[in-house]
Amino acid sequence: MIIKGRVESLLREKEGLLNALLYLGISIFVGFGTAVLVWAAAGFLGTVLKPLSLVALAGIVSVGIMVGLLLYSWLKDEPEHAKALMSHQILGIANETLPYLRKGLKTESASKVAHIIWKRSDAIAVAITDKMNVLAFRGVGESHHEAGKPIITRATRESLQYNESRILESKADIGCPVEGCPLQAAIVVPLTLKGQAAGTLKFYYSSREKLTESHISVAEGLAKLLSTQLELSEIDRQTELAVQAELKALQAQINPHFMFNTLNTIAMFCRTKPGKARELLIKFDDFFRKSLERPGLLVSFKEELDYVNSYLVFEKARFGKSLQVSQHIDPLALNIRLPALTVQPLVENAVKHGTPADRVLTVNVKAEVTDSEMVVEVKDNGIGIKAQDMDKIFQPGFGKGIGVGLHNVNERLKNLYGQEYGLKVMSAQGTGTIVVLRVPLQNNTILGVTHEA
Repeated sequence: MIIKGRVESLLREKEGLLNALLYLGISIFVGFGTAVLVWAAAGFLGTVLKPLSLVALAGIVSVGIMVGLLLYSWLKDEPEHAKALMSHQILGIANETLPYLRKGLKTESASKVAHIIWKRSDAIAVAITDKMNVLAFRGVGESHHEAGKPIITRATRESLQYNESRILESKADIGCPVEGCPLQAAIVVPLTLKGQAAGTLKFYYSSREKLTESHISVAEGLAKLLSTQLELSEIDRQTELAVQAELKALQAQINPHFMFNTLNTIAMFCRTKPGKARELLIKFDDFFRKSLERPGLLVSFKEELDYVNSYLVFEKARFGKSLQVSQHIDPLALNIRLPALTVQPLVENAVKHGTPADRVLTVNVKAEVTDSEMVVEVKDNGIGIKAQDMDKIFQPGFGKGIGVGLHNVNERLKNLYGQEYGLKVMSAQGTGTIVVLRVPLQNNTILGVTHEA
């Protein structure tokens, strides 16, 4: 059935080439015929006009051949023009559907894609399925080919089973059991994921004459591009799962030194200030619960700041007046979303590695919002970083906080927002350190409104 359909459509398209050859033959024949008539007429006119007749003969033959060649050349180039139009159509549709199928083969995304293809093609209906159900159907026949219902056409099930296209030339080939279904011809192409059929893309037509080679090529080319988008969506999904697993692991990696120091501080207050010890125990429980139960990859800056403040409760209890913390926060920053566990590790690094022996450690957390990004700065007046260590600060394990080092924070920011959004660190030994974290506002959410820079 597939081979027969392809051969017939190919013959229909190659008909233009045969016509071109026919026109060429006719043009040459007319040219020669006219020239012969002129030659004969010249014979009656005498020898005086014979040289002119020879010129006319050559001219007419040349014109006839040139007209034929021009006509042939125009028709010969027509398939290339058609190929260019097909490529433009496929790429145009693929570009318009890209934002949707990157979300995976789901009802909502399939509905958007089917509508775009139906609108931009000459098919009377377009459908997309997964392996079990019709995800979307647009065009003639929507009354019984309903989205969300199980696949009812035999050809679609076969295309999924054998992972190959189906060219259907009649209503019987389509196999729709509904009486009076207007769909008379179709092209069914599998959508693949990891080499296996994950769904189908279907173009329906009103007659078999529409099953041309160009229509088949468009369907198969488009299915390949959509399959590529599905592959990318799967990569995105796997990446997100990996990042979620990494974050879960990070949230569970509570630095034992921090735990022991905090418990020792609480134990000390049990003898001198029992009320303070009780308060710290409650906050300690709340801090650990937050660290293990924080939902999602992104949190609001307010949530991250609350986590920072919970952490600082224990460090202030431990260091007393030797640790001073100040905050200067732009109110617009509070609802901007950023990766969880990004600001807290910077503050902990300032406390853990910056505390000087001869003066009070001051840590300042500042956040401000510009037209295009949120800028968070963690600054301390501590001992600073040695010049020879500056090249090592982003190496795994260097400058660890509670299981989350500068390396991890830096890599997560770059992976999420781009290489230019890595941490910026400025430090001078004996003076202090400044760490700058930037979050782009494009596609971020501020007070529930999408901000597009």
